[in-house]
Amino acid sequence: MVLHAIIKGKVQGVGYRYFTQKIASELKLKGWVKNNPDGTVEVWAEGDENTLNIFLDNLRKGPPLSFVEDIKYEFIDKEGGFADFEIRY
Repeated sequence: MVLHAIIKGKVQGVGYRYFTQKIASELKLKGWVKNNPDGTVEVWAEGDENTLNIFLDNLRKGPPLSFVEDIKYEFIDKEGGFADFEIRY
């Protein structure tokens, strides 16, 4: 299963991508995170549904300096084919 999420709020310049990578690594998820030009953060993550829901809960909280205003997300029933979890630039 794959989670695709777009996170809106104070999520750039506050360590959100590093936080996301750390949590994904702890949960043994694969995928990527990146800043978008419109100020949002985009995440693709692959894992089982239960683990992805735990990951999503963490994305809602974010690191201490962030403020998550909204998350638009979808679960896609397919494999993402990701090798690891990386920060994309």
